Amino acid sequence: MHNELRNDIAALISLYEKTKREYDDISVKLRQSEEKTAEYRKQIIELERQIDNLKLKNAFLSPSGDEDAKEKIDRLIREIDKCIALIEG
Repeated sequence: MHNELRNDIAALISLYEKTKREYDDISVKLRQSEEKTAEYRKQIIELERQIDNLKLKNAFLSPSGDEDAKEKIDRLIREIDKCIALIEG
């Protein structure tokens, strides 16, 4: 009877240790997945910013090319600077 009880306890301990190792492995994988997800979210935000910048650039593009678009953007920046100066002054 004592031997059976000892065998059962040894089996339970073995099962516990196996389950704990599996849990630890899964915890590590989960942490790695969360880190990758955070990294991918940062990449998505950066790519969305780049898309917005390209959309803005394309909105100002005209048949004459980039120079005309740059002039339009510069003109808008000057107007914004004037508005800021009026608000501050």
